[in-house]
Amino acid sequence: MLNTRPIFPFSLLSVCSGAVGVLVVTYIGLIAVVISYAALTVEFSQSVKNNEAAVAALEGQYFTNVSQITNVNYAAIGYAKPDSKTFVRAKNVTALR
Repeated sequence: MLNTRPIFPFSLLSVCSGAVGVLVVTYIGLIAVVISYAALTVEFSQSVKNNEAAVAALEGQYFTNVSQITNVNYAAIGYAKPDSKTFVRAKNVTALR
């Protein structure tokens, strides 16, 4: 009688164990990717909040300076109203010359 059973170089148990090992390593790697993505997202949102606070502080300084400029009495510091207003037309400049 001839043995018709195919001969594999590896047993079915070792192939399944190897596949499970690869899947476990892949699963751990994916968990690490998700955790690092979450950490980067939190870091980015914190930097956005810091930038918004910096912009708000700069806007406050800007509005303070503008209010000081508009409240100045220019006649008291020596400026006079202009006698006439003349508008000067600028030459049209385009990117396509």
